[in-house]
Amino acid sequence: MQGFIYHLAISLPGFLMAIVFHEWAHARVALWFGDDTAERQGRLTFNPAVHADPIGTLLFPLIGAAMGGVMFGWARPVPVDPRRFRNVKHGVFWVSFAGPAANIILSVVSAFLFAFVFVYVPETFEFHRILVEMLRSSILINLVLAVFNLIPFPPLDGSKMVTSFLDYNQARRYEELGRYSFVFILILWFTNIFSYLLMPAILFGNGMMNLFISMLA
Repeated sequence: MQGFIYHLAISLPGFLMAIVFHEWAHARVALWFGDDTAERQGRLTFNPAVHADPIGTLLFPLIGAAMGGVMFGWARPVPVDPRRFRNVKHGVFWVSFAGPAANIILSVVSAFLFAFVFVYVPETFEFHRILVEMLRSSILINLVLAVFNLIPFPPLDGSKMVTSFLDYNQARRYEELGRYSFVFILILWFTNIFSYLLMPAILFGNGMMNLFISMLA
């Protein structure tokens, strides 16, 4: 239980920032393209309570933490009305990409802060180890969420990016795959497929940390 609580405390800040910034980015870019639906419904905010989903924000992350792995989950998707976009295809693509892009940006920021703490904060500082582990966890969580959401399987963000290049009938047939989304997630969860997809991202994260450390040292 002590290990679970420690793992939860280390991972929770990065996880909450990751899912909240992800949904905020969707809402912000949708507003740029002319759709204020999310803003009118109070979703253009960094308040975690507004974006919380019982399964994705509570159950799945707790299971991940209990298993000692990466804290994985999601928030409630922000409402988007593509009909309000000034350019529908461009709007769908960039609004969909905004969430994973936000996670990539957060991973870069976390990697820089990790390097800063590693180089400039002495190990004798009481919270040195905690800060390092929290930032390392934030890097990994954000990269996991970015890679997962970029998978082109409905209803993930990657699939919506694909539909922006399809005509109406092709897009509808493609989106029908979404009925198998839960099975698809279980396959990724209990096999090594997702681990293979994550390898380039993990190498990217390690490369960022080493790059920033060499720049600051």
